[in-house]
Amino acid sequence: MSTQIILPRLMQVGDNASHELPAVLKSLGCQRPLIITDKMMVQLGYISQLQDMLREHKIAVDVFDDTVPEPTVGSIQAGVEMARNGSYDSLIALGGGSPIDSAKAIAILASHGGDMHDYKFPRQVNEAGLPIIAIPTTAGTGSEATRFTIITDETSDEKMLCVGMGFMPVAALVDYRLTLSLPPRTTADTGIDALTHAMEAYVSKKRNPYSDSQALSAMRLIGPNLRRAYHDGNDQEAREAMMLGSTLAGVAFSNASVALVHGMSRPIGAHFHVPHGLSNAMLLPSVTAYSIPAATERYADCARAIGIASEQDSDDTANHKLLDELKALNEELQVPTPEQFGIQRQHFFDLLPEMAKQALASGSPGNNPRVPDTDEIIEIYQQLWAED
Repeated sequence: MSTQIILPRLMQVGDNASHELPAVLKSLGCQRPLIITDKMMVQLGYISQLQDMLREHKIAVDVFDDTVPEPTVGSIQAGVEMARNGSYDSLIALGGGSPIDSAKAIAILASHGGDMHDYKFPRQVNEAGLPIIAIPTTAGTGSEATRFTIITDETSDEKMLCVGMGFMPVAALVDYRLTLSLPPRTTADTGIDALTHAMEAYVSKKRNPYSDSQALSAMRLIGPNLRRAYHDGNDQEAREAMMLGSTLAGVAFSNASVALVHGMSRPIGAHFHVPHGLSNAMLLPSVTAYSIPAATERYADCARAIGIASEQDSDDTANHKLLDELKALNEELQVPTPEQFGIQRQHFFDLLPEMAKQALASGSPGNNPRVPDTDEIIEIYQQLWAED
């Protein structure tokens, strides 16, 4: 049985990879790009640097900088109108996962019309939109190398998962130097997000030998370097390892899918506005403990790849070490519990049936080695509070 692998057409990886943007645009035949970004990228000066670089190559560029964290149907609409009404031949997505996810949605809606609901899973969106050149500034989402985007319907608080080749960027410029300005909180949240991508890709029922190789490589890079990057943002060796690990994890889960952590994470983010990486971090220890009995060898491989178990350890020993490590990682990286984040207990518990329904509807829990029913999902959600 063969496996279809979907990747960006071109990837530029390493020190100052973002400086290759003019050459990449030229190689793709693009002369009139629109930058999709957020206000922080403008404030940090990244946008003016790109504009100056492109101006030197006589490439005119406009900017849409109104994307928001955890993008919504409403937040992308002005970008859709701008892209639809301008004479743009490409989009440059600069920022973390939210600007890149926003650009993916804008590219499809501007090209094909309709509403974001028309494109949500289980539909496979394979139509090409405006070509996207993705330049990530966080080591976390891997969105620069995935065929997914997530857009929230603010009227129902549903995080809509959208899937298909149409959402894959045509190019990704993976430049670790753009992560040197990240604060510790963002470094932690995006880093655990990347670790979750790699682990879930490796245990997913849709895994394959190619995704396995990328997931294991990602874990080997992320495991020893996440704490280093968190404690010293100027540690360039750690930052470079995290950036490559994040992209490889993105490649892995784009070709194997995520599983239960992501399925349960999206409703927490939608209802309580918890950043995606942070809600993943809250869930990763509990979901891993629930899932290990159905994939003992696979999770033990994860422990060894991360570097906290040896080849001499039995699978059971490795998995005990893995659970201890995930809890210790959350503690050291100061991942808050739902209560510490400010979520009201009664509100959380009242929403559990709806959240469990939304988690299952996303399809991701079906990829988990141990597939839960509604009651089991509710029980895992409740454990988050019991751990406070």
